[in-house]
Amino acid sequence: MNLELSEEQTAVRRLARDFVTREVAPHAAEWDRAESVDRAIVGKLGALGFLGLTIPEEYGGSGGDHLAYCLVTEELGRGDSSVRGIVSVSLGLVAKTIAAWGSEEQKRAWLPRLASGDAIGCFGLTEPGTGSDAGNLSTRAVRDGDGYVVNGTKTFITNGTWADVVLLFARSTDAPGHKGVSAFLVPTDTPGLTRRAIHGKLGLRGQATAELVLQDVRVPASAMLGPEGKGFSAALSALAKGRMSVAAGCVGIAQAALDAALSYAGEREQFGRTIAHHQLVQELITDIAVDVDAARLLTWRVADLIDRGEPFATAASQAKLFASEAAVRAANNALQVYGGYGYIDEYPVGKLLRDARVMTLYEGTSQIQKLLIGRALTGVSAF
Repeated sequence: MNLELSEEQTAVRRLARDFVTREVAPHAAEWDRAESVDRAIVGKLGALGFLGLTIPEEYGGSGGDHLAYCLVTEELGRGDSSVRGIVSVSLGLVAKTIAAWGSEEQKRAWLPRLASGDAIGCFGLTEPGTGSDAGNLSTRAVRDGDGYVVNGTKTFITNGTWADVVLLFARSTDAPGHKGVSAFLVPTDTPGLTRRAIHGKLGLRGQATAELVLQDVRVPASAMLGPEGKGFSAALSALAKGRMSVAAGCVGIAQAALDAALSYAGEREQFGRTIAHHQLVQELITDIAVDVDAARLLTWRVADLIDRGEPFATAASQAKLFASEAAVRAANNALQVYGGYGYIDEYPVGKLLRDARVMTLYEGTSQIQKLLIGRALTGVSAF
């Protein structure tokens, strides 16, 4: 694995960092309080090519490798994880899955729009009664003539109220478990599909999160993505790469925590000198720094494996597990450096902690990641 960034990767990172400094970081607290990111950010992300990274240029994408994608995701996570989520889901889970599994017609119809930001995608997998047990979906797609009629409910759907298309997973056959699940591309203006915004979240408050209800939603057979009964395979392949994206965003949170802790420790005075002079404060900062570097290297390893065409799923679980837990530790340590001031939203570390906490839950909880890693190591499935 080469740890030296290319000129192109360095330029992409610089572009993302400058963008976050100008367009994201100054508004993060305001968006958090309002529980809404300014939707104009989508067009700006598209204009810079961030929504088309790794998507072939022939389909309107901006190309590039997965390490460049991680660099951008890290910088967005450093600025505001709610903005990072827009890219991670619309590009990382939806567009990349269409590129990998879609027909030529589906690629031509959706990828240019998703890559430019003219359209946003959401990933319709989680249900009210189905989280970690993702193969046990209750949403059903019943064959009816030349199409399917879909009924069911999805919840905690990132980009849900903004999305133009749902990558929807539903049971379309009577085959048991995940074998009966198929994937569909469903435009959100399809009759019978309604959306309800979810507010009051602990973190990622600026992110558009929704419940989707499908009542007799009719979709053509051409809306199916990939072969019938292979939807769960498509979901797993998307989530494996998605875990790399979450890990990169967690590196950004941890880096932001380190930056904040260093800045405050160099300014705040107690006992006649800045708190950076105190050993236990240095211990907190050191722990953050080690977590940042370890999480970053684990994440970069996943990108390297993907770009070299090698198996990466277990490495992605390791990166997601470590980086998400490290982000929580880093934000918590940074809050401790700030003391009481860290507990009010005038300062950034409280938001970092709130945003970090969900990273251990979605796209596979920390417990699920441990089971996946354990299965890979032992050859025995514990679930």
